[in-house]
Amino acid sequence: MRFALPLAVLIALLALFAVGLQRDPRRLPSPLIGKPAPAFDLPTIALPGPPGAVPPPARMTQADLRGAPVLVNFFASWCAGCQDEHPFLMELARSGEVRLVGIDYKDAESDLRRWLGRHGDPYAVVLSDLSGNTGIDWGVYGVPETFVLDAQGRIVFKQIGPLTPEAWQRIRPLLQGSAS
Repeated sequence: MRFALPLAVLIALLALFAVGLQRDPRRLPSPLIGKPAPAFDLPTIALPGPPGAVPPPARMTQADLRGAPVLVNFFASWCAGCQDEHPFLMELARSGEVRLVGIDYKDAESDLRRWLGRHGDPYAVVLSDLSGNTGIDWGVYGVPETFVLDAQGRIVFKQIGPLTPEAWQRIRPLLQGSAS
């Protein structure tokens, strides 16, 4: 009888662990879905672009993300998952289907420049979140993470982990439905 309570607690814990192990950690719900993108004011990183390209403004805020759907990709040069997703981001940028905004998370600008110089730059603009505070405000667990914003600047989807062609198949219809 005195072992009944500990046994019941043990069984309950094992049941919780079993349910938890069946969940995909990349599908954690975000409390920001359906809400405006969190406020930020970040410096842009001026990178060499194509000849005649208009340089980005010195700073950007969440208001600059309105007007058309956009993918906001938190990444870093030191991130292994970011290296995995980068070829797909390059492909996506070449397709012109959506604007990509990169937020360089807790990364030295010199390391970012070297990394993008080596791997290519898929981003329309890159912002610097050296302190990581913007990432915290957006609920970033760890890079890479990508947020899908509609034309009004509301978050409609959050991809935790590398952006892949499979994830893109889930995201593409969201963009088509959020262009207005």
